Amino acid sequence: MKQVLATIINNSEVTPGVYRVELESAEFEDAQPGQFVMVGCGEENLLRRPMSIHQLNNKADRTELALLYKVVGRGTQWLSERQVGEKLDLLAPLGNGFAIDPTSHNLLLLAGGIGIAPIYFLAQQAVKAGHSVRLILGAQTARQLYPQKLLPPEIELVTVTEDGSAGRKGKLTDHWLEFTSSADQVFACGPVAMYQVMARQISGLNHKPVYISLEVRMGCGLGICYSCTVKTRNGLKQVCTDGPVFELADILWGELGLSE
Repeated sequence: MKQVLATIINNSEVTPGVYRVELESAEFEDAQPGQFVMVGCGEENLLRRPMSIHQLNNKADRTELALLYKVVGRGTQWLSERQVGEKLDLLAPLGNGFAIDPTSHNLLLLAGGIGIAPIYFLAQQAVKAGHSVRLILGAQTARQLYPQKLLPPEIELVTVTEDGSAGRKGKLTDHWLEFTSSADQVFACGPVAMYQVMARQISGLNHKPVYISLEVRMGCGLGICYSCTVKTRNGLKQVCTDGPVFELADILWGELGLSE
């Protein structure tokens, strides 16, 4: 983990209320999909905001890093107003990320809403390593879907919207199981409610593991404050240091006690 000052090279809205900030630094070449950063959001906002690493491009003399965030409060509002050339104060990279089995060929990735944030980086690395990737991308409406033009062109994309304005109609949880039989590994990121439904759907079944990125409120991101502690089948775990990636079936979802 390092404290890094990264320079903004772009900061723009990609869907209503959701922004993608692109940064330049020489400190992220070893970051892995599923890891996150803690972003300082101005002197008036004392707590840093955890954000998944969304995209990473290593170049000869620098690394370009992208974060995806939704404007939901003062900190993210402050971040949305930052301009090209300004610097962001980051603690990074943090946490334990996704692990792709080298013998896996077909990967199924699930992204509900802002859950595309870490899934994009995973898809990017998987394609680079020669894996076949199918992405199921879910949102409430077509306007809230992450733009297809920004996704790696090599992936197979399945879109789902709750109102049926694009792709299949319904929620991601209405459709994902039909794609699992052909997948060697399954990875997901989305709201807690999505995970709770998925856990009920596979309960009691001899189902292959589903690896999820659990996004919760964090105070420090370093394992000091214990604000992100969750109950698992293997005892209490801290999302910031033991995760954020867990196996879906390991979390005691009925005792989570966290909001979406």
